[in-house]
Amino acid sequence: MEEKTLNRKSAPLLDDYIFKRTFTRDDPNGILRDLLESILKIKIRNVLVLNSEIPKDLLDEKASRLDIRAEIDNERIINIEMQVKYQSDIEKRSTLYMSKNISTQIKIAEKYGLLKPSIVINILNFNRYRRNSYHSVAHMKFEKTSKEEYVDLGYNPEEETATDVLEMHFIELPKFIKKNPEAKTKLEQWLWLIAGREDKIKMSKLDNPEVKKAMKLVEEVLSDPVEREILDAREMARLNYNSEMDYMREKGLNEGRKKRDRRTEEKNGRKERTNRTDE
Repeated sequence: MEEKTLNRKSAPLLDDYIFKRTFTRDDPNGILRDLLESILKIKIRNVLVLNSEIPKDLLDEKASRLDIRAEIDNERIINIEMQVKYQSDIEKRSTLYMSKNISTQIKIAEKYGLLKPSIVINILNFNRYRRNSYHSVAHMKFEKTSKEEYVDLGYNPEEETATDVLEMHFIELPKFIKKNPEAKTKLEQWLWLIAGREDKIKMSKLDNPEVKKAMKLVEEVLSDPVEREILDAREMARLNYNSEMDYMREKGLNEGRKKRDRRTEEKNGRKERTNRTDE
C-alpha cells in the first residue's frame, strides 16, 4: 500500500474539496471537458455537471461525498472522484456509483434502449491493483470459452465485451510518479498538475491553456476567504475524526490487555488452588 500525505500547498488538487470546486467553478466545457477528453481519449462536444452543489454533510468524514457527476454529449453519465486515503473496497464503491448512474436513468415504461453508458473514473493517491499500468480501464468481459461448452460457429476471434454501458477507470498516481514521464500528452500534464508538480508542466513543449487555467482557478479557490474557512473546517474535522479513531483503537487495545490479564490471573489462581488441593 502506498499513500501520500495530503499537502494542500504542494498538491492542492489531491484535496477532494479543492478538486471539485476547481473543476466546477468555471464553465465545464473548459478544464473539465479537457480533463475528461484526456482520460477517456474521445472528443467531447458538451459537458453538463449534474451535481455542482456542495453536500450538507461536508464536515462528516464518513458521510461526505465530493465526486463530480456529469453528462457528456447527452450520451454518457460519468462520475469522477479523487481518493487520497487507501480504500481496499474502491471497486465496490465504484460499482455502487455505476449502478446509481444506471438506476436513476430508467423510469417506468421507458425503453432499455434509452440507457446511457455509465463511466466511473477514480483518481487514486495510492496503488490498488497488481497491474503494470497507472491507468487501468475495466469493462464487463466474457470469460474464456471452455472446451466443454465450445460450439464451432466460426467466430474467430470471439466477442470479448458483454456490454458497452459499464466502464471503470482507475488512475494510480504513485505508479504515474514512479514512471516519471515527460508532460508530452494532455493526460500527463493533468496528472502532473494533480500530483503537485507544476515544474514538469512548465518544462513541457505542449502548451495546454486549459491546464494553465486550472492552475489559476486553484489559486482562486485557495485565496477565497469563504473557501479557506471551509477548507480549515474540513481539516479540523479530519483531525478530530482521526484523533477519535486513534482513541477508540487505543481504548480497544487497553480493554483487550485487561481481559487477557484477567484471564491470566484466573488461570494462575486455578493452578494455585489445584496445587494446594494436591498437597
